[in-house]
Amino acid sequence: MAKVLVSDPIDQVGIEILSQVAQVDIKTGLPAEELIKIIPEYDALMLRSGTRVTQEIIEAGTQLKIIGRAGVGVDNIDVPAATRQGIIVVNSPEGNTIAAAEHTLAMMLSLSRYIPDANASVKAGKWDRKSYIGSEVYKKTLGVIGLGKIGSHVATVAKAMNMKILAYDPFISKERADRLGCTLVDLEFLFAEADYITLHIPKTPETTHLINAETLAKMKPNVRIINCARGGIIDEEALVEAIESGKIAGAALDVFEQEPLGESRLRELGSKVILTPHLGASTEEAQVNVAIDVAEQIRDVLLGLPARSAVNIPGLTPDVMEKLRPYLRLAETLGNLVGQLAGGRIERLTVKLQGDLAEVNSQPIVIASIKGLLSQALRERVNYVNAAIEAKERGIRIIETKDASVRDYSGSLYLEAQGSMGEHSVTGALLSNGEIRITDLDDFPINVPPSNNMLFTLHRDMPGIIGKIGSLLGSFNVNIASMQVGRKIVRGDAVMALSLDDPLPEGLLSEITKVAGIRDAYTVKL
Repeated sequence: MAKVLVSDPIDQVGIEILSQVAQVDIKTGLPAEELIKIIPEYDALMLRSGTRVTQEIIEAGTQLKIIGRAGVGVDNIDVPAATRQGIIVVNSPEGNTIAAAEHTLAMMLSLSRYIPDANASVKAGKWDRKSYIGSEVYKKTLGVIGLGKIGSHVATVAKAMNMKILAYDPFISKERADRLGCTLVDLEFLFAEADYITLHIPKTPETTHLINAETLAKMKPNVRIINCARGGIIDEEALVEAIESGKIAGAALDVFEQEPLGESRLRELGSKVILTPHLGASTEEAQVNVAIDVAEQIRDVLLGLPARSAVNIPGLTPDVMEKLRPYLRLAETLGNLVGQLAGGRIERLTVKLQGDLAEVNSQPIVIASIKGLLSQALRERVNYVNAAIEAKERGIRIIETKDASVRDYSGSLYLEAQGSMGEHSVTGALLSNGEIRITDLDDFPINVPPSNNMLFTLHRDMPGIIGKIGSLLGSFNVNIASMQVGRKIVRGDAVMALSLDDPLPEGLLSEITKVAGIRDAYTVKL
């Protein structure tokens, strides 16, 4: 039975889901050295923000198939190291969307109306109304940096509060921003015009210290900054100096460069700052949602199914996965087939998406083709996570092309591989019922379904060939499930594709190649 380690507190509903398919061990607060010692026993690791999964831990996890982060961010996981090891990393990109958005709005309003300090004052026995005269957000300008799901929800609610919304997001179309009631602008304009700025972007090398002394100097003196996204996007020392000097009015922070927050001048800024201990996802509903989401993905992967929200499978988002699932199966099958035909050391793989398939996101299909190509050599070691890396390390050149003009089928996939057994190509398509058909082999037209055991021959188009092959297979008690011949011209070269109920006995392939007119023969196991 598979084993799952839960290294941070997870809602019980997630534990129950995992327990359907695995032995679940809950061991929270483990030091890194202890985690390294026990992780080789486990097939999956589920965590929140408390566990830091380093390269050493990942490399020690020789059985790990998946690491699940019950939350949005995966900055506490060495994703590149996991990718190199072929370990899927998943998160819950939507599970705490509402919680994080509502916390952002609560921080903005609390900062505007001095709610935390006023609350503390009343609880201390005071009644000091004059010290807590706030400002309204009504008709103010909110600058939203990052229009993902959380940023979009913040913008939608703020728009309903009659705020003017400026947004910066280089990956969002103007049409999408218009639907949200946002005006897309560049950062310079946003910094100069916003009364409030809220951050909803990941921490990357490009976004680290995006808010710094230089950018703070470009903002209005009355601007207030809210960060419920990731610590490190703001240079905290520069922020303290800007608030102390009066360059900006204040800030509300839920995340910090170092967590837990240690000695920091932020604590000394009084009512000009609000500090909360990373509470963005801390609602009962969010904890349940992220636990269910990630636990279900771990369960699915352990059952051999795909994950919905793998962060290290290029282009394979849940909506793309649902749309492309049949084509991924087609790509894997054809990659497996052409890899066996081309033989051991593959030098080049060409992937051509044809017809309607030329219009879809090609990256997952290319990855699936590579996975199929390498599956015979690497078996369970290759998956959607590491296929491209494995191909690169083996010096396999990947060429991707598209041709929307090919209309034999609504969408078809052509693969060509150069290997130690020469150059071979195969084309396949999906029927309306979702069944796969091999429609072309080395430029010879055929129409056969793939099967576990297949035999392909290249031969002269001459009377008696089919009968001789059939008789030879029958003499070895090999049953033919289906058979088709493809040719270009009469009495020229032709190919024969046979689906067999059984693998070929040892020595039979050699006998087949001795039949008069047979130029070559290949067995394939799919």
